Amino acid sequence: MPRLRVLAGPTAETLVPITDIVNSGRAHVISSDRFEGKVAVNVKSFVNPQGKRLTSEYFEREDRKGITWSIQVQGRFLEPHSADDILFGNTFDKVLKLPWGSSAALKFMQYIDPTLEHDLTSTSKPWALSPLIATMPHFAHERLHNLQGTLISEEHESAVLQSPFPPTTSISDDTSQLRLASKASSSGFRSGSQTPSSSSSSSLSASGSLSSDVSASSVKSSLRETVKNSLKKPLGKAESKRKRDESVLIFRTPGERRSYFSNAQHRKDVVLGPEDLISMDFCYGYLEFSPTLALRLPGGLSFDLVRYWDKHPVRFVCCERKRPSIWKEDTEQPVGKLFWCVAFEMADDDEDEEPGEPASGQSDANDQDNTRDID
Repeated sequence: MPRLRVLAGPTAETLVPITDIVNSGRAHVISSDRFEGKVAVNVKSFVNPQGKRLTSEYFEREDRKGITWSIQVQGRFLEPHSADDILFGNTFDKVLKLPWGSSAALKFMQYIDPTLEHDLTSTSKPWALSPLIATMPHFAHERLHNLQGTLISEEHESAVLQSPFPPTTSISDDTSQLRLASKASSSGFRSGSQTPSSSSSSSLSASGSLSSDVSASSVKSSLRETVKNSLKKPLGKAESKRKRDESVLIFRTPGERRSYFSNAQHRKDVVLGPEDLISMDFCYGYLEFSPTLALRLPGGLSFDLVRYWDKHPVRFVCCERKRPSIWKEDTEQPVGKLFWCVAFEMADDDEDEEPGEPASGQSDANDQDNTRDID
């Protein structure tokens, strides 16, 4: 199989080689003023630049049977962003050489990810991007702060942030605390729902403004009636609404989550920031790395990617959605600032770089764009 180099960093310009930790169960730290986290890469039958075949127990797990590659990431967005504005995918720095039949591959991509948008036939800089929360096969969320913005527990936060990554068990969907990141929960806490005591206070205030000819007994009677009514059905309705709100963002399967967040408004209703710890695993089995690099789709359709790969880096990026300019037509990629980036590229036969040194061959490093495999 072709020898690959793997690189990672917070931007396309700051990538460093992480080939030495592929399939090792170790992670590379990514830290910037936009994102803080870790990334780990697994590739089945991976051959490093020195020709050594590396294996991983990851691919032996029952829930990862059939998977051939994985990018696991855990971290926090250091500024609040709507889930609709956090994208994941690929961008390319030059025109792609798409093989005959590639339209079938594109249709397959959109079948498994209906939120995918792309311009892979672009004559300048092709791209393929999706909202991260809707495209990730495995997505877990944990809240580090409560609605008041204070730590749930310093010990809890420290334990979570310092826990080993990648985990020894596979990342699986967990959105049980995602409601705490919803705009509805935040606004509900700030505005609050009227309690009996607040109703009483409101009534009392209103009664205090009554004209002096209203007797004190009638005021008391009115107040008792108000409190009495507030203790009947409204509490039951409020409790029912609370239970609905708590369960609305809890999904039984990744498919349910992805389907729910295929709706743009649902994505806009969730805001992810420094109080939200995200763990994700982007993994599929449609790419094969041995004996050659190939894309295999259901129905027997197969592409030998080596024939079409011009050795230009393939970069997987997590980025902010770029807002279109109001002054001119924007024909560039919809890529804003990057949160993190993982790149794959062909290794030279005589290559033997030291880990952690700046990646070589980044003559296009000044380009602001990045990439994702057609998978």
